[in-house]
Amino acid sequence: MSGQAGEPSALPRETTAQAAVAVLERRSRRGRFSQWLLFMGPAFIASVAYVDPGNFATNIQAGAKYGYLLLWVVFASNLMAMLIQALSAKLGIATGHNLAELCRLHYPLPVVWALWLLMEGVAIATDLAEFIGAAVGLHLLVGLSLPVAALIAAAATFLLLALDRFGFRPFEAVITVLVGIVAGCYLIETFLGRPDWSTAAAQLLRPRFTDRESVLLGAGILGATVMPHVIFLHSALMQGRVVVRDPALQKRLFRFELADVIIAMSVAGLVNAGMLIMAATFHGAGQTGVATLEQAHRTLEPLLGPAAGWVFAVSLLASGLSSSSVGTLAGQVIMQGFLRRHIPVWLRRAITIAPSMVVIAIGLDPTRTLVLSQVVLSFGLPFAVIPLVLFTARRDLMGGLVNRRLTTVVAAAVAALIVALNLCLVWQVFAGG
Repeated sequence: MSGQAGEPSALPRETTAQAAVAVLERRSRRGRFSQWLLFMGPAFIASVAYVDPGNFATNIQAGAKYGYLLLWVVFASNLMAMLIQALSAKLGIATGHNLAELCRLHYPLPVVWALWLLMEGVAIATDLAEFIGAAVGLHLLVGLSLPVAALIAAAATFLLLALDRFGFRPFEAVITVLVGIVAGCYLIETFLGRPDWSTAAAQLLRPRFTDRESVLLGAGILGATVMPHVIFLHSALMQGRVVVRDPALQKRLFRFELADVIIAMSVAGLVNAGMLIMAATFHGAGQTGVATLEQAHRTLEPLLGPAAGWVFAVSLLASGLSSSSVGTLAGQVIMQGFLRRHIPVWLRRAITIAPSMVVIAIGLDPTRTLVLSQVVLSFGLPFAVIPLVLFTARRDLMGGLVNRRLTTVVAAAVAALIVALNLCLVWQVFAGG
């Protein structure tokens, strides 16, 4: 009988990884939904970067100035994000390495150092956007000064990062809840705004730019949506989460992760569309000059009612706190992968907060800083996407999960489009056309 002397009162509890392997080996008695839940999480962690404060800034400026004109950029960027995140997850599953580690293993040392420096710059630009967004959200919500709000936001992100000590599940759960808060807030904003769906659909089906500023905002939307640092992070999240080496089991694991990517990226895409559609309300009301987060907050209340401003501030705060924490983890992956160097998460967080505190202290426009940071991310994208496409096309690395020819062609076209948009942006800026 259970409980007799010398016998354990209960069997050891099955870990999440063991339960996942049992599902892959088709010996689990769990229900289908319970099985599915075991594999959900990594893509939702990555998706946080797709609804960060940089997205708020670029989408609000784009919607206020151009209405629904750039809605097609949001959806096109989201489709690219789905493909790229799926490839990143597949890379981690098939190779057991993350993207930064593979770059270190397969590229010459000067290239590795150059990529590391570039990605560190991207990580700083990312953290700048996310931390400023959290501080502005707290400032709008409770009226604190920006410097005080920044200090409180910093403390909150340290607490979020501390959850990682208890394993990946608690951190994933909290981040997923915060993403849900942002999504819920924008569902409310979209409902309150009563958008012109017919005009939105017409603009979505007619992709175009109209001037240099629209190209700049388009590049910012792309940079804010297809985030280079989480390309590295997602591969790292998958490399040790559920470890299987049998090709058949790897393919089953990738199918579960593909569902995770599609669901998480779809939620992120709808949130981004909701941001721009909400901001198009300003355009329709003749408020085309709404260019800052503070202006958007002030303008929402008379247009949509008092609840709209409060909901906007809550969503911005949730977005900033969650994405800032995820950005710090991505920075850790980048440094460890390229250099085999590790520093404590709290130290890295303190270092990356510094530029944001300087921006707040000297009084630079937070929203313009956010938009420019997203353009920096857009320039960093090719240096993450191109290696990803090259590695996932190699059978010697990927085995049975190697890209199909069509996948490689489409991914290469995405990389080419990103490079072309950035070159167009440079030409527009320097030629003044």
